Amino acid sequence: MNPFNILGPDGLVFGVDDAAACAQYLTDYGLKPVGDNRFEGLDGTYVQIAAKDDASLPPALGTASMLRKTIYGVADRATLDAIAAELQRDREVKQLPDGSLEAVDDMGFVLGFQLTVRRPLQLPAETVNAPGAAPQRPVNVRAVQDEMTALPRTLSHVVYFVPDAAKAEAFYTRLGFVCTDRFIGAGPFLRPAGTLDHHTLFMIQTPPHMKGCEHFTFHMGGPTEVMLAGTRFVNKGYQSFWGPGRHKFGSNWFWYFNSPLGCHVEYDADMDLHDGQWTAREAAMGADASQLFLFQHRDKWAPGGPPPGAQRVAVDH
Repeated sequence: MNPFNILGPDGLVFGVDDAAACAQYLTDYGLKPVGDNRFEGLDGTYVQIAAKDDASLPPALGTASMLRKTIYGVADRATLDAIAAELQRDREVKQLPDGSLEAVDDMGFVLGFQLTVRRPLQLPAETVNAPGAAPQRPVNVRAVQDEMTALPRTLSHVVYFVPDAAKAEAFYTRLGFVCTDRFIGAGPFLRPAGTLDHHTLFMIQTPPHMKGCEHFTFHMGGPTEVMLAGTRFVNKGYQSFWGPGRHKFGSNWFWYFNSPLGCHVEYDADMDLHDGQWTAREAAMGADASQLFLFQHRDKWAPGGPPPGAQRVAVDH
Protein backbone atom coordinates (compact mmCIF):
# COMPACT_ATOMS: atom_id res chain seq x y z
CA MET A 1 0.00 0.00 0.00
CA ASN A 2 1.31 3.44 -0.94
CA PRO A 3 2.08 5.35 2.30
CA PHE A 4 1.64 8.70 0.58
CA ASN A 5 -2.13 9.13 0.52
CA ILE A 6 -2.03 12.54 -1.16
CA LEU A 7 -5.47 13.51 -2.46
CA GLY A 8 -4.47 16.43 -4.66
CA PRO A 9 -4.04 20.19 -4.36
CA ASP A 10 -5.99 21.76 -1.52
CA GLY A 11 -4.87 25.32 -2.17
CA LEU A 12 -2.62 27.70 -4.07
CA VAL A 13 -1.05 30.83 -2.59
CA PHE A 14 -0.11 33.80 -4.78
CA GLY A 15 1.79 37.03 -4.09
CA VAL A 16 0.24 39.49 -6.52
CA ASP A 17 0.71 42.99 -7.91
CA ASP A 18 -2.94 44.04 -7.63
CA ALA A 19 -4.81 42.25 -4.85
CA ALA A 20 -8.08 44.04 -5.55
CA ALA A 21 -8.09 43.02 -9.22
CA CYS A 22 -7.21 39.43 -8.32
CA ALA A 23 -9.95 39.28 -5.69
CA GLN A 24 -12.51 40.51 -8.21
CA TYR A 25 -11.23 38.05 -10.81
CA LEU A 26 -11.47 35.03 -8.50
CA THR A 27 -14.95 36.08 -7.36
CA ASP A 28 -16.13 36.54 -10.95
CA TYR A 29 -14.59 33.16 -11.82
CA GLY A 30 -17.01 31.67 -9.32
CA LEU A 31 -15.01 31.12 -6.14
CA LYS A 32 -16.50 32.23 -2.83
CA PRO A 33 -14.66 34.88 -0.75
CA VAL A 34 -14.41 33.52 2.80
CA GLY A 35 -12.15 36.15 4.38
CA ASP A 36 -8.38 36.62 4.68
CA ASN A 37 -8.17 36.95 0.86
CA ARG A 38 -9.14 33.30 0.47
CA PHE A 39 -11.49 32.14 -2.28
CA GLU A 40 -13.04 28.68 -2.17
CA GLY A 41 -14.63 26.19 -4.50
CA LEU A 42 -17.69 24.30 -3.36
CA ASP A 43 -15.63 21.65 -1.53
CA GLY A 44 -13.39 24.12 0.33
CA THR A 45 -10.31 23.88 -1.89
CA TYR A 46 -9.03 27.38 -2.48
CA VAL A 47 -6.85 30.10 -3.89
CA GLN A 48 -5.34 32.58 -1.46
CA ILE A 49 -3.76 35.89 -2.42
CA ALA A 50 -1.62 38.51 -0.73
CA ALA A 51 0.33 41.54 -1.86
CA LYS A 52 3.64 40.39 -3.32
CA ASP A 53 5.63 42.21 -0.60
CA ASP A 54 3.64 40.60 2.26
CA ALA A 55 6.24 39.33 4.73
CA SER A 56 4.14 36.27 5.59
CA LEU A 57 4.50 34.83 2.09
CA PRO A 58 7.08 32.19 1.20
CA PRO A 59 9.86 33.53 -1.03
CA ALA A 60 9.22 34.14 -4.72
CA LEU A 61 10.67 31.86 -7.40
CA GLY A 62 12.90 34.60 -8.78
CA THR A 63 10.94 34.80 -12.05
CA ALA A 64 7.79 36.63 -13.10
CA SER A 65 5.64 33.89 -11.55
CA MET A 66 3.35 35.00 -8.73
CA LEU A 67 2.77 31.50 -7.30
CA ARG A 68 4.29 31.23 -3.83
CA LYS A 69 3.02 27.90 -2.53
CA THR A 70 1.15 24.77 -3.60
CA ILE A 71 -0.62 23.06 -0.70
CA TYR A 72 -1.52 19.38 -1.01
CA GLY A 73 -4.28 17.78 1.00
CA VAL A 74 -3.60 14.37 2.52
CA ALA A 75 -5.96 11.79 3.97
CA ASP A 76 -4.42 11.21 7.39
CA ARG A 77 -1.66 11.94 9.86
CA ALA A 78 0.23 8.83 8.81
CA THR A 79 0.68 10.35 5.36
CA LEU A 80 2.09 13.55 6.85
CA ASP A 81 4.54 11.48 8.89
CA ALA A 82 5.57 9.48 5.80
CA ILE A 83 6.12 12.65 3.77
CA ALA A 84 8.20 14.20 6.54
CA ALA A 85 10.33 11.08 6.88
CA GLU A 86 10.94 10.88 3.13
CA LEU A 87 11.80 14.53 2.54
CA GLN A 88 13.92 14.94 5.67
CA ARG A 89 16.44 12.60 4.10
CA ASP A 90 17.81 15.43 1.97
CA ARG A 91 16.06 18.74 2.79
CA GLU A 92 14.52 20.81 5.54
CA VAL A 93 10.90 20.05 6.41
CA LYS A 94 9.16 22.65 8.56
CA GLN A 95 6.23 21.82 10.81
CA LEU A 96 4.03 24.89 10.93
CA PRO A 97 1.86 25.93 13.92
CA ASP A 98 -1.29 24.63 12.19
CA GLY A 99 0.23 21.13 12.00
CA SER A 100 0.97 21.28 8.28
CA LEU A 101 4.36 20.62 6.68
CA GLU A 102 6.35 22.87 4.39
CA ALA A 103 9.25 21.96 2.12
CA VAL A 104 10.76 22.98 -1.21
CA ASP A 105 10.85 20.69 -4.24
CA ASP A 106 13.87 20.24 -6.52
CA MET A 107 12.78 23.10 -8.78
CA GLY A 108 12.36 25.60 -5.96
CA PHE A 109 8.55 25.45 -5.66
CA VAL A 110 7.38 25.78 -2.05
CA LEU A 111 5.03 22.96 -1.07
CA GLY A 112 2.67 22.50 1.84
CA PHE A 113 1.08 19.28 3.05
CA GLN A 114 -1.95 19.33 5.35
CA LEU A 115 -4.87 17.22 6.47
CA THR A 116 -7.26 17.96 3.67
CA VAL A 117 -9.80 20.74 3.88
CA ARG A 118 -11.94 19.07 1.20
CA ARG A 119 -15.59 18.74 2.17
CA PRO A 120 -17.54 15.82 0.70
CA LEU A 121 -19.82 16.93 -2.13
CA GLN A 122 -23.23 15.45 -2.92
CA LEU A 123 -24.03 17.12 -6.22
CA PRO A 124 -25.41 15.71 -9.46
CA ALA A 125 -23.25 15.49 -12.56
CA GLU A 126 -24.41 16.59 -15.96
CA THR A 127 -26.68 13.98 -17.51
CA VAL A 128 -27.10 12.87 -21.12
CA ASN A 129 -30.00 11.29 -22.99
CA ALA A 130 -29.07 9.34 -26.12
CA PRO A 131 -30.75 6.81 -28.42
CA GLY A 132 -29.83 3.25 -27.51
CA ALA A 133 -29.14 4.05 -23.86
CA ALA A 134 -31.40 4.32 -20.84
CA PRO A 135 -32.34 7.96 -20.15
CA GLN A 136 -30.13 9.65 -17.58
CA ARG A 137 -32.52 12.58 -17.26
CA PRO A 138 -36.17 11.86 -16.44
CA VAL A 139 -39.09 12.84 -18.60
CA ASN A 140 -40.03 16.53 -18.33
CA VAL A 141 -36.76 17.45 -16.63
CA ARG A 142 -34.93 20.15 -18.57
CA ALA A 143 -31.20 19.94 -19.16
CA VAL A 144 -30.63 23.69 -19.35
CA GLN A 145 -32.22 26.87 -18.13
CA ASP A 146 -31.09 30.48 -18.27
CA GLU A 147 -30.25 30.90 -14.60
CA MET A 148 -28.66 27.50 -13.97
CA THR A 149 -25.71 27.36 -11.57
CA ALA A 150 -22.18 26.83 -12.87
CA LEU A 151 -19.71 27.04 -9.98
CA PRO A 152 -16.21 25.61 -9.50
CA ARG A 153 -16.45 22.44 -7.44
CA THR A 154 -12.90 21.43 -6.56
CA LEU A 155 -9.32 22.44 -7.33
CA SER A 156 -8.37 20.03 -10.09
CA HIS A 157 -4.73 20.56 -11.04
CA VAL A 158 -1.84 22.94 -11.40
CA VAL A 159 0.67 23.18 -14.24
CA TYR A 160 4.30 24.19 -13.75
CA PHE A 161 6.91 25.49 -16.16
CA VAL A 162 10.15 23.81 -15.02
CA PRO A 163 13.76 23.95 -16.30
CA ASP A 164 14.35 20.21 -15.80
CA ALA A 165 11.22 18.08 -16.18
CA ALA A 166 13.02 14.78 -15.54
CA LYS A 167 14.50 15.96 -12.25
CA ALA A 168 11.17 17.49 -11.24
CA GLU A 169 9.32 14.26 -11.99
CA ALA A 170 11.79 12.22 -9.95
CA PHE A 171 11.03 14.34 -6.88
CA TYR A 172 7.27 13.74 -7.09
CA THR A 173 7.81 10.05 -7.79
CA ARG A 174 9.39 9.90 -4.34
CA LEU A 175 6.03 10.99 -2.93
CA GLY A 176 4.04 8.32 -4.75
CA PHE A 177 2.98 10.30 -7.83
CA VAL A 178 2.73 8.21 -11.00
CA CYS A 179 2.86 9.26 -14.64
CA THR A 180 -0.44 8.70 -16.44
CA ASP A 181 0.65 10.15 -19.81
CA ARG A 182 3.59 12.10 -21.20
CA PHE A 183 4.25 14.72 -23.84
CA ILE A 184 7.63 13.84 -25.30
CA GLY A 185 10.09 16.68 -24.87
CA ALA A 186 7.68 18.57 -22.62
CA GLY A 187 6.81 16.66 -19.47
CA PRO A 188 4.58 14.25 -17.53
CA PHE A 189 1.00 14.26 -16.31
CA LEU A 190 1.20 13.08 -12.69
CA ARG A 191 -1.39 11.55 -10.37
CA PRO A 192 -0.87 11.09 -6.61
CA ALA A 193 -1.99 7.92 -4.84
CA GLY A 194 -5.10 9.40 -3.22
CA THR A 195 -7.01 10.22 -6.39
CA LEU A 196 -8.01 8.53 -9.64
CA ASP A 197 -7.99 11.83 -11.58
CA HIS A 198 -5.84 11.63 -14.72
CA HIS A 199 -3.56 14.32 -13.31
CA THR A 200 -3.29 16.87 -10.55
CA LEU A 201 0.13 18.09 -11.72
CA PHE A 202 1.47 18.59 -15.24
CA MET A 203 4.97 19.92 -15.90
CA ILE A 204 6.33 21.52 -19.06
CA GLN A 205 10.04 21.94 -19.70
CA THR A 206 10.94 25.57 -20.42
CA PRO A 207 13.96 27.88 -20.11
CA PRO A 208 14.77 28.76 -16.47
CA HIS A 209 13.49 32.34 -16.72
CA MET A 210 9.95 31.01 -17.38
CA LYS A 211 9.80 28.85 -14.25
CA GLY A 212 6.47 29.15 -12.47
CA CYS A 213 2.76 28.44 -12.69
CA GLU A 214 1.36 28.18 -16.22
CA HIS A 215 -2.24 27.60 -15.13
CA PHE A 216 -4.54 26.09 -12.55
CA THR A 217 -8.13 24.91 -12.84
CA PHE A 218 -11.19 23.86 -10.90
CA HIS A 219 -13.46 20.98 -11.93
CA MET A 220 -16.99 21.91 -13.00
CA GLY A 221 -20.11 19.70 -13.03
CA GLY A 222 -19.91 18.95 -16.76
CA PRO A 223 -19.19 20.42 -20.19
CA THR A 224 -22.31 22.59 -20.16
CA GLU A 225 -21.08 24.25 -16.96
CA VAL A 226 -17.68 24.86 -18.57
CA MET A 227 -19.40 26.52 -21.53
CA LEU A 228 -21.81 28.50 -19.37
CA ALA A 229 -19.28 29.67 -16.78
CA GLY A 230 -16.82 30.58 -19.53
CA THR A 231 -19.44 32.53 -21.46
CA ARG A 232 -20.44 34.43 -18.34
CA PHE A 233 -16.77 35.16 -17.65
CA VAL A 234 -16.27 36.54 -21.18
CA ASN A 235 -19.38 38.66 -20.77
CA LYS A 236 -17.83 40.20 -17.64
CA GLY A 237 -14.93 41.38 -19.77
CA TYR A 238 -12.28 38.70 -19.18
CA GLN A 239 -10.15 37.57 -22.11
CA SER A 240 -10.37 34.02 -23.42
CA PHE A 241 -6.94 32.48 -24.04
CA TRP A 242 -7.66 28.95 -25.32
CA GLY A 243 -10.93 27.15 -25.79
CA PRO A 244 -13.49 25.98 -25.27
CA GLY A 245 -12.47 22.50 -26.38
CA ARG A 246 -11.67 18.99 -25.22
CA HIS A 247 -8.24 17.58 -24.43
CA LYS A 248 -7.03 14.16 -25.57
CA PHE A 249 -4.84 13.26 -22.57
CA GLY A 250 -7.28 13.27 -19.66
CA SER A 251 -10.27 13.83 -21.98
CA ASN A 252 -11.28 16.87 -19.92
CA TRP A 253 -13.25 19.72 -21.43
CA PHE A 254 -11.40 23.02 -21.03
CA TRP A 255 -11.58 26.77 -21.37
CA TYR A 256 -8.58 28.93 -20.39
CA PHE A 257 -8.51 32.63 -19.57
CA ASN A 258 -5.89 35.31 -19.01
CA SER A 259 -5.66 36.51 -15.41
CA PRO A 260 -3.99 39.12 -13.20
CA LEU A 261 -2.44 36.26 -11.18
CA GLY A 262 0.48 35.96 -13.59
CA CYS A 263 -0.84 32.69 -15.03
CA HIS A 264 -3.77 31.35 -16.98
CA VAL A 265 -6.88 30.07 -15.20
CA GLU A 266 -9.02 27.28 -16.60
CA TYR A 267 -12.46 25.76 -16.20
CA ASP A 268 -12.48 21.99 -16.78
CA ALA A 269 -14.86 19.04 -16.53
CA ASP A 270 -15.21 15.29 -17.10
CA MET A 271 -11.62 14.14 -16.62
CA ASP A 272 -10.68 10.49 -17.13
CA LEU A 273 -10.01 8.33 -14.06
CA HIS A 274 -7.11 5.88 -13.89
CA ASP A 275 -5.73 3.29 -11.49
CA GLY A 276 -2.65 1.10 -11.31
CA GLN A 277 -3.77 -0.95 -14.30
CA TRP A 278 -3.35 2.00 -16.66
CA THR A 279 -0.38 2.13 -19.05
CA ALA A 280 0.94 5.62 -19.73
CA ARG A 281 0.87 6.89 -23.30
CA GLU A 282 3.42 9.15 -24.99
CA ALA A 283 2.94 11.70 -27.75
CA ALA A 284 4.80 14.66 -29.16
CA MET A 285 3.32 17.87 -27.80
CA GLY A 286 1.40 19.79 -30.42
CA ALA A 287 -2.04 20.88 -31.54
CA ASP A 288 -3.10 17.41 -32.68
CA ALA A 289 -2.12 15.85 -29.35
CA SER A 290 -3.38 18.67 -27.14
CA GLN A 291 -7.04 18.65 -28.12
CA LEU A 292 -9.58 16.50 -29.88
CA PHE A 293 -11.37 19.63 -31.05
CA LEU A 294 -11.36 23.35 -30.36
CA PHE A 295 -14.12 25.94 -30.52
CA GLN A 296 -13.78 29.69 -30.67
CA HIS A 297 -16.04 31.86 -28.55
CA ARG A 298 -18.28 34.34 -30.33
CA ASP A 299 -21.34 36.36 -29.35
CA LYS A 300 -24.72 34.70 -29.53
CA TRP A 301 -26.06 34.48 -33.07
CA ALA A 302 -29.15 33.09 -34.76
CA PRO A 303 -29.76 32.58 -38.48
CA GLY A 304 -32.45 34.59 -40.20
CA GLY A 305 -33.82 34.55 -43.73
CA PRO A 306 -32.80 31.99 -46.35
CA PRO A 307 -29.77 29.74 -45.80
CA PRO A 308 -26.41 31.31 -46.79
CA GLY A 309 -26.12 31.32 -50.57
CA ALA A 310 -29.79 30.55 -51.24
CA GLN A 311 -30.65 34.04 -52.42
CA ARG A 312 -27.71 34.12 -54.83
CA VAL A 313 -28.69 30.73 -56.26
CA ALA A 314 -32.27 31.94 -56.81
CA VAL A 315 -31.04 35.02 -58.69
CA ASP A 316 -28.68 32.92 -60.82
CA HIS A 317 -31.61 30.78 -61.94
